[in-house]
Amino acid sequence: MPHADSSYIPQGLSKTEFWVHVHDQLTSLLEGQRHWVTNLANASSLIYNALLAYTPHFGDGDRAVNWCGFYIDSPFFPTPRLSTPSPNDPINSNRLLLGPFCGKPACQLINVAPGKARGVCADAYVQRRTVLVHDVEQYPGHIACDGETKSEIVCPLIAKIGGQETVLGVLDLDCLTIAGFDEEDQAGLEKIANLVVNACDW
Repeated sequence: MPHADSSYIPQGLSKTEFWVHVHDQLTSLLEGQRHWVTNLANASSLIYNALLAYTPHFGDGDRAVNWCGFYIDSPFFPTPRLSTPSPNDPINSNRLLLGPFCGKPACQLINVAPGKARGVCADAYVQRRTVLVHDVEQYPGHIACDGETKSEIVCPLIAKIGGQETVLGVLDLDCLTIAGFDEEDQAGLEKIANLVVNACDW
C-alpha cells in the first residue's frame, strides 16, 4: 500500500473508532524506523490529513484542524556537525523547539524555564498532563501562533529513560472552532503520543 494511503478514512466511523484506526495506521507506518524526526514527521502528517478527511467531526471547513505537530525539548535535537553552536544556542536552554508539523508556520520555540513558562504547550510539558482548551481566548497566557485558532489540545510525550519518567516534548493540535476537541479526542491522542514515544530512539 502506498504510504500516502495511510490517511484514508473509512466512512461511518465513530470518534473512538476513528482514533483506533489512526493509531493502527500509524503503528504500521512507523514500523522499522526508530529516528524521532522521521517518525514525528509521518505522525503529524497522518493525524493532520486523517482529521481533514474525517468529515463527521472535523473536515476541511470551519471545523478543520489547522495545525498538528510537535515541540521537542531542545537537548534531544541533534548537535550541529558542520559548525560550532554558540553559547546562546536554544539547544542549551530550557526551551521546546519546533519539530515536525503540518499547518501554517508556527512559533520556533517555547520557553519552559521555571517561572517563565506560559501557554498551553508549556503547561502540558511542565505539568506532565494533557491540556484540553475549549476556547483559547479564555486561556491565561495563551500564545497565538495563528489568530484563527479557537481551540487546542496538547499531550505531553513522556518516556521512561533510565528508570525515570522524562518529558520529551508535546503533541499539539489546533482547531478553527470553539470546543473542537473533547475527551474522546484526548483519549485517542494520548494513546498516539504513547505510541510515538515508544516507536522512537531518543
